[in-house]
Amino acid sequence: MVHLNSAVRLLDRVAEQYGDKTAVSDEWGEITFKALQSKGKAVGTALAKIAPDGYMPAPVMVYLKKSISCLVCFMGAMYSANPYVPVAYDMPANRIQKIVDSLQGRGHIITDKKGMETLKIMNIPKTVSVHIYEELIETTVDEKLVEKTLSAVIDTDPIYIMFTSGSTGEPKGVTVPHRGVIDYAMWVRKTFGIDENSVLGNQAPFYFDNSIFDIYSCLLTGAKMIIIPETLFMFPLKLPEFVRDNDITTIFWVPTVMINVANSGVLSEIKMPRLKNVVFCGEVMPNTQLNIWRKAQPQCTYANLYGPTEISDVCTYYIVDRPFKDSDSLPIGKACENMRIIILNEKNEIAKTNEQGEICVVGTGVSLGYWNKPDITSKAFTQNPVNPYYEERIYRTGDLAYIDEEGLIIYIGRMDNQVKVKGNRIELGEIENAAMCVDGVKGACAVFDEKNQQIVMFIESQQEFKLRKLNLELKKYIPNYMLPSELIVMDKFPHTANDKIDRVTLKNSLK
Repeated sequence: MVHLNSAVRLLDRVAEQYGDKTAVSDEWGEITFKALQSKGKAVGTALAKIAPDGYMPAPVMVYLKKSISCLVCFMGAMYSANPYVPVAYDMPANRIQKIVDSLQGRGHIITDKKGMETLKIMNIPKTVSVHIYEELIETTVDEKLVEKTLSAVIDTDPIYIMFTSGSTGEPKGVTVPHRGVIDYAMWVRKTFGIDENSVLGNQAPFYFDNSIFDIYSCLLTGAKMIIIPETLFMFPLKLPEFVRDNDITTIFWVPTVMINVANSGVLSEIKMPRLKNVVFCGEVMPNTQLNIWRKAQPQCTYANLYGPTEISDVCTYYIVDRPFKDSDSLPIGKACENMRIIILNEKNEIAKTNEQGEICVVGTGVSLGYWNKPDITSKAFTQNPVNPYYEERIYRTGDLAYIDEEGLIIYIGRMDNQVKVKGNRIELGEIENAAMCVDGVKGACAVFDEKNQQIVMFIESQQEFKLRKLNLELKKYIPNYMLPSELIVMDKFPHTANDKIDRVTLKNSLK
């Protein structure tokens, strides 16, 4: 049995068993597991020959269009015992520069000829090796070098560094270990029944941690991953047709995409008979749209997952086992295997049943911290305050939740999304949930206007809404002190590259 010191060992195992089976397809072609392994080792050989001094890994920034080529580079980074750094191909040059700077003049960049043009106008240290993808994959594989390099890896070494937005505007590189990803893939396989006959329809960008679900459950099981063309997500009417025509069995999409599909009405027209798992994470999933999906595709298992990037993607899950009213809170459930959730109140004590507190996480999925940022790492990753007996590191998520009488975790919202208005503590997410219960509201985002000390409600709707009309409806669900003071109606919200509502842009529009 292969020792799983590195997640790329999953590819070695599956290539031996299902070598000629299609591993991944995109809009330009497909690749078998054996070819993915071979090209990955070619990239790994080239990178391993440029090993830095000492044993510290050299990050491999992958600056390519979302495609099979990215996955080849991810495998190549792992074969060379280095973490990969996925970067959006359309990311602004100044943000790419910040990521390069944070790597502190070490590592590699893999791009294509078009990407090279962007890099030429940037300040790339001479100590960072820049490679053209098409040239790397022509490298002759050195099996002995790859195995020697890979054997030195231990499962607590970093597999990838994903950069998220920091509150200061500086990107933070979340550094995740191999063991967290391997454990997660095994949990996905067990929970959702993924096997060699499964087909996963990938939506998440590779620089977004939700993609870990798709990539590594396929490498573990021999399932096929289809990279759904990004343009399709702009046309929700077309998505169910794509899922049906490609025999997709599992989707793991952000709620915004699922909401758009539900609101389009297409689910009543197109059936997806092979679809078995509908999984969502990243935002709150409104019950109104979830119920539309459940009615249209009753054969599916529906699962609400929760987890920040700092937790190897996911740390809790809830299999939806009953109908929920529009105004109900959908649980985020219980901890995944090899993970533990602690809800700490304001006194740093374990919260009682129905007492809200901060979600804190312990387990193999907890990341190693932020790359080259020890100060903010020490603030977010701390000693467990309820364990005085030995060192136990927890991640403080900054998310609020409580545990109900059934032992299920109920997500409330962000600690930094909780505001005080006239002495009343208000969770903006609760107002958004109430707004989603109003007929004609397709999307909702509540923002606190610090200048005027008031709540502004943005809603996405094709109907005409007045503040008074909206508040009359909201009073059915929330008290008067939580009602918004201003209403802005939009045809469509701006979205981030991850397909989440772009709250920053909405808030900045108030200035």
